[in-house]
Amino acid sequence: MLSFWPLLLIISRSILNVFPQQFEPKPQTEKLFMTNKSDHLIWFLQISDIHISAFKDPSRLTEFREFCENAINVFKPSLVIASGDITDGRNSDGFTTQQIEKEWSNYQNVLTGLNVSQHMVWLDIRGNHDTFNVLDLKSNQNYFVNYSVRGKANPRSYLYQLDKNGDVYSFIAVDVTLRTGPRFPFNFAGFLDSGEAQVVDNITKQVESSDSSYTIWFGHYPTSCVVSHEPGGIRSLIGRHGRGLVYLCGHLHTFVPEMYTMHEEGFLELELGDWKENRMYRLLAVDHGLLSFVDVKHQDWPKILITNPKHALFVIPDKENLEIIRESTHVRLLVFSIAPIEFVKVRVDNENWTVCENIDGPLYAAPWNPKMYSTGLHHVKVHVKDAFGRNKYETQSFSLDGTKLSFSLLPTFVLKTSANIVFKLMFWIVNILILAPLLLLKLLQYRDIRRGNTDQRNCRSGCICYRKLWTVVSVDRIFWPLVVYQIYLSSGPWTVGYIIEDHIGAIFVWGIHINGVFLTGSFTYLYGFMQLLIFQLPLILVLAFGVDHRMQSFLRFQKVSWFIKIGLHLPFFIILACQFILAYFFGSAYGIMACLLCPIHTWAIVFSSILWMQSFSLQKHHPL
Repeated sequence: MLSFWPLLLIISRSILNVFPQQFEPKPQTEKLFMTNKSDHLIWFLQISDIHISAFKDPSRLTEFREFCENAINVFKPSLVIASGDITDGRNSDGFTTQQIEKEWSNYQNVLTGLNVSQHMVWLDIRGNHDTFNVLDLKSNQNYFVNYSVRGKANPRSYLYQLDKNGDVYSFIAVDVTLRTGPRFPFNFAGFLDSGEAQVVDNITKQVESSDSSYTIWFGHYPTSCVVSHEPGGIRSLIGRHGRGLVYLCGHLHTFVPEMYTMHEEGFLELELGDWKENRMYRLLAVDHGLLSFVDVKHQDWPKILITNPKHALFVIPDKENLEIIRESTHVRLLVFSIAPIEFVKVRVDNENWTVCENIDGPLYAAPWNPKMYSTGLHHVKVHVKDAFGRNKYETQSFSLDGTKLSFSLLPTFVLKTSANIVFKLMFWIVNILILAPLLLLKLLQYRDIRRGNTDQRNCRSGCICYRKLWTVVSVDRIFWPLVVYQIYLSSGPWTVGYIIEDHIGAIFVWGIHINGVFLTGSFTYLYGFMQLLIFQLPLILVLAFGVDHRMQSFLRFQKVSWFIKIGLHLPFFIILACQFILAYFFGSAYGIMACLLCPIHTWAIVFSSILWMQSFSLQKHHPL
């Protein structure tokens, strides 16, 4: 999948501007006076895609326990957000999926064994792996309800409000996992249905009617991976809430590093790399209404988060009052380590180092004069050393006059577009690009027949690829099965089997029907796109070479070498082997019925083999 994103950059960037939406500007927050005091400050952690597994990499669990111990003893955060994919949900074979109770009990045992809930607030939410093979919220496979911290009271979206010295912070969890969760791989995208949209909208109204000053949104899926029939989708829902600073998510792991962007609706979206392979987590702070964060690796100490001056890239103009920075008296930062801190130094641009004073807990501050940096882009640099002799440097760009930095193109593309639209475009564009030339050649052949021109050898001798395609299109018993299969791929059921638990369903490119529920297609389009690329297109090409070889053998009567025979047959057997693997995958994932009633793979093996044999058994009298 990774290789196809850059190919669609131009198309998808144009999509962003097709339906522009207008939003009224949000009022800026009340201006606070920032000194070296520890008021109006909270910090918290986010961890995502833990993927606790009963079969693979036990260090995920042991190091997750270390993370929780550090959260309790070192960070002492106001709360921790666990944004989905808590468990892996994969069996020992690595690709069949279901909910595994041992994984959930291991998660619960870590939290209860350390009495995490007594030391801090723990906010967890489901991800797509946490809903593999879960029919509904009442299913006995929905272990999130019984083993998570929030699941029993809040099985889906919920609100948590934190009062810190008179400042009220609202945390809104948005659960857009599929209400009916199929097995892998068709559980990639989330879906914001009208019912859940109403629940979230009611939560935002509750927040707006309260004394809340700042709102943090979080969920598992990036907004680009959420399908919605609601106008504007999840971004509009978040953007309508004037106090929302950021949407925190995970899901894509490190598909693209540092996936951050600012949406036109006026909020930041920050995707966090995974714990599963990369042991990433995020440290965030809201300091006098200014949101700051840093993504860090487990056991990489010390950790540094500069909260003032704020990073120029992540300024939220409509939600944050930059006068707070311009009139502040101190550079402020949070420093954490498992060893005592020996010193903290800071400097701006190339000035001399200034030793920071430890104010309270992890808060360090050093006096500065922001008027010296009133124009242009500047840099604040921090040097920290702990008692274990570990040195850490952190540099951050800032601007006091609104000078902006730009987000990287690829992360912006991934987060701002709609994966659902991109997948559909990929499928239909390739579908048309494969089918249209075949149909056009067939029309040209019909035209020639009507004109009485049945000898097409001169026309076919110009371009070798054109000649081969013309030849295979002329053989109706090969051409029409290829066309019918491709049309069927876009309309008929791909397989019928036990899609979720013990319920039979059918998978189409446009969605899944299961137990009276329709799940809108998203990843199915990407799967269909891949089937076109690894089966349909190569099959057309190898059949074209096969038919053309058969025709040339009639014309030249040359003995065929073993080298040529291998070159003709090997590509087909590679294509066939891929389909055998995918048919086996469907059978393992959805049962033997899904393997047998599987036109997309199992039946395709049979019909492609027949076409291949026909291409080498054409008789000399066949019209070419």
